[in-house]
Amino acid sequence: MLCPYLITDHAACLSLFESNRPKYFLASERADYEAFLGRVEREQRPYFVLERGGEAVACGGVGYEVHPTLAYLSWGMVRGDLHGCRLGSELTCSRLNWLRQHWPEVQRVKIDTSQHTEAFYARFGFVVVERITDGFGVGLNQVKMVAAL
Repeated sequence: MLCPYLITDHAACLSLFESNRPKYFLASERADYEAFLGRVEREQRPYFVLERGGEAVACGGVGYEVHPTLAYLSWGMVRGDLHGCRLGSELTCSRLNWLRQHWPEVQRVKIDTSQHTEAFYARFGFVVVERITDGFGVGLNQVKMVAAL
C-alpha cells in the first residue's frame, strides 16, 4: 500500500537509503537526503512510503520543477534486498499516477538518476537528455532523463 510519508517514517526511510549504499547512493548523499526529509516534514511535500505487511519497503516523492508543466520524481528507492520484485515499478507508476490525478497540468516529468537505474526508467518512457560522468561522485554518473506525462 502506498501511504503519504509521516514523520514516523523518517528512520525507516533512512534505513532504505542505507540498504542502497554504496551502489545506488554515496555516503556523502545521506546528509542531503536527511535534509530533504526535513523539508518534506516541515513543508508537507508529496513523498510516499510503499508498505508491505506494515513495513516500509520503498519510498519516493514528486515535486514541481517549473510550475505548472514540469514535475520531477525525487529520492525514489526500494529496500536493497527487494530489488527485482517489481516494487520499483509499483512505486514509479504510483507516483506518475499521483501526478496525473493531483497535478493534471503537468506535461513532462524529469528525474536525475544514475547509470544503474537508467534502463529501469527508460521502461517508463524516460529518455536521456544529459549524462554527467561522476556527477553524483566518483563512480556514480548523473543521468538526467525526461518523459511525457
